Amino acid sequence: MLEFFVYDVFTDRAFSGNPLAVVMGADALSGVQMQAIARQFNLSETIFVMAPRDPAHAARVRIFLPLAEIPFAGHPTIGCALHLAGGADGALVLEEEAGPVPVRIAAGLAEFAAPVLPVLSPEVVAPEAVAAGLGLEAVQVGFGAHRPCIAHAGPGFVFAPLRDLAALAGARPRGAAFDALTGEIAKLYCYAPEGAGFRARMFAPANGVPEDPATGSATAVLAAALLAAGALAEGETRLSLRQGVEMGRPAELGLRITVAGGAWYRSASRAGRCGWPRGTSVCPVRERAMRAGRGRAAADVIGAAPPPGWTRGGPGGMLP
Repeated sequence: MLEFFVYDVFTDRAFSGNPLAVVMGADALSGVQMQAIARQFNLSETIFVMAPRDPAHAARVRIFLPLAEIPFAGHPTIGCALHLAGGADGALVLEEEAGPVPVRIAAGLAEFAAPVLPVLSPEVVAPEAVAAGLGLEAVQVGFGAHRPCIAHAGPGFVFAPLRDLAALAGARPRGAAFDALTGEIAKLYCYAPEGAGFRARMFAPANGVPEDPATGSATAVLAAALLAAGALAEGETRLSLRQGVEMGRPAELGLRITVAGGAWYRSASRAGRCGWPRGTSVCPVRERAMRAGRGRAAADVIGAAPPPGWTRGGPGGMLP
């Protein structure tokens, strides 16, 4: 039997942000079993925690979408790090398939640095192709010097800047046109200006994620698109982003980028919150996992205090 925890990440309110399942003690699981469990949770991502290869690190982890494994992702990194830290400030390293990911935690917020510096693809992405893939007009694609592009940092994304929030709200993946646009990358991140920052959406239907409420990895990789658009000044730039608004699961993310000599050399995604230490967001729910067919288990709410209107206890969950 395995113990797992469910969190909402990148939020300070219950039932918002991006939900995450953290499965502990997964060392004996095969990749096939992990994929089956992730499909059962059917969240945008599930992270499996194992003993680290390097004893100086906190854990080795593998991350799964409902239909595929990915080498690195932001909100599982944030949520898992806060879970392992147990409410304490400090720093730890997670061994992900993309490489070691350092995470710094302070005052209940976690920040990670991208394990691989994003690389901008030379491939040209036509605004007309973006418009067709999202059901928009070509004039709604792009703003200022921001143009569609592809960037990679472990995971890759098609980045689609949209003219305004109305265009962002109207974006929807359009079948074959969307598949042709995203190709093997299968993930599209669109963003529009909002105040001094951006509002974003991320679609990956081929990976079992029709829309993601908060995508920390794409937020970090966005640095490459912003640099290409001339939107980053020399030195450090800090940006605030919102995602998941159109889904009714608003999430708040931060991006810190350092540029020197016209090239960026550090991108860090931050503002991940999971309820510790004050318990002001949805509290982690500890499920005493049971084998299928044996009924339900009690669930304990862990944290300083449950959110307003919550009571302790409730139905439990099951894992195969």
